[in-house]
Amino acid sequence: MEDNTKPSSYLDEPPNSRLFLVTSKSITEDNIRDHFSTFGEIQDIWVVKDKHTKESKGVAFVKFAKSSQACTAMEEMHGKCLVEGTKPIKVFIAQSRSSGSHRDVEDEELTRIFVMIPKTFTEDDLKETFKEYGNIEYCIIIKNKLTGESKGLGYVRYHKPSQAAIAIENCDKTFRAILAEPRAKTSSTENEYFGNSRSEHMANESGMSGYPFSADNSNYTSGDTWNSDMITRCLMVSSRAAITQEQVYSLFDLIPGLDYCELQRDQYGFVKGQAMIRYNNLGSAVYAKEKLNGFEYPPGNRLAVTYVDDGEDRTSPVGKMAMQLVAAQMMSMVWNGPSGPQLMKTSTGYAPLATSQKLRVQTDVSLPSVKKMAPSDSVVKERLFVIFNPSPLPVDVLEDVFCRYGSLIEVYLVPGRNVGYMKYADRKHANEAMAALHGKVVNGVKMKVMLADPPKEESHKRQRTY
Repeated sequence: MEDNTKPSSYLDEPPNSRLFLVTSKSITEDNIRDHFSTFGEIQDIWVVKDKHTKESKGVAFVKFAKSSQACTAMEEMHGKCLVEGTKPIKVFIAQSRSSGSHRDVEDEELTRIFVMIPKTFTEDDLKETFKEYGNIEYCIIIKNKLTGESKGLGYVRYHKPSQAAIAIENCDKTFRAILAEPRAKTSSTENEYFGNSRSEHMANESGMSGYPFSADNSNYTSGDTWNSDMITRCLMVSSRAAITQEQVYSLFDLIPGLDYCELQRDQYGFVKGQAMIRYNNLGSAVYAKEKLNGFEYPPGNRLAVTYVDDGEDRTSPVGKMAMQLVAAQMMSMVWNGPSGPQLMKTSTGYAPLATSQKLRVQTDVSLPSVKKMAPSDSVVKERLFVIFNPSPLPVDVLEDVFCRYGSLIEVYLVPGRNVGYMKYADRKHANEAMAALHGKVVNGVKMKVMLADPPKEESHKRQRTY
């Protein structure tokens, strides 16, 4: 029960030690305590009740003594049933009351810590020191941009929030370990459309940044970028949404002759929202520039592709004429000639790449074969609720992915929000899809897949902002 004599700051001490639960209305405080007390000392439990009827609203808060206890409980209990016959619960780290935000904390915000280290530390030293607390995804040492010397600061990212919390609680106090702040989001309207405050963070860890097209490219000065007189084998690709090097490579490798593909990083090791592409011939570079500049990938995110000086000598009039001739021929093939589409590779030869062409599904999930969707008038036995980051996938891609588990009736995307519902005619098939796809990335979009609340209870759900 809530103790009103305690200061409000008590709720956030230590940070991220309070859980937010979505449960069935029949779940009691004792049910919650019985299941969550195994993870550590519970200081308080609040079951939110209607002021008039005193009935549970189906939401609750659990306050632990330690952040690591709360994180472990979240990881272990999310999607579990507390009482037989009730729906699976949803468990999140509750947002700090002082934050002013109306959303709960995303898991990814809880896995990266910031530490102060000796300037003699290497990344291997940093990893060796902190690996005892859990599985490390990467370590970064912040260095002086000019001298390349360590600034005595670093980041360690773990695979699980509980591992990061344990590291903060148990590492030597001289490291002054704290949870790293997510990178600041820009205020542009377009960025607000493409995703939420996690898009930049996710991009920084796994691929191209969620930044606007960068004007600050320390590797290339303004004199290096493309002008009307320069066409080269090197291209610079810029993206606002999160996209990995593997995705960039697979897209540009559709065109023969790809020699080189690498994401550009700043002095801190974070990706800059740009990738360098180089082809072994001018024709392929011209074709890639004309076909992929403005191409939407992932859906809703326009790529910007420009030429970059590759250092070749173009002072020779003959060489310049040859370059312009090749470029003119390629442009003609791209837009006019029937043989232009022949340049795009497939397993059997070459095929056209048009902006209307549906991209193939790219994911590390081992997907079953495509199954026929259930009739639209089928009875809905189960619904899945899906959260997309940074933006929803197209309906046809979602149908392609979710129908593979059988009996999919319909895909519905909520207008204006990064969420949607998958309707199934068979509960078993829905559960198989949820188990296989929760937390997975498809075409650069990360999905959280969970059981949806029954329609009659939807009005009682806590609104989430992503």
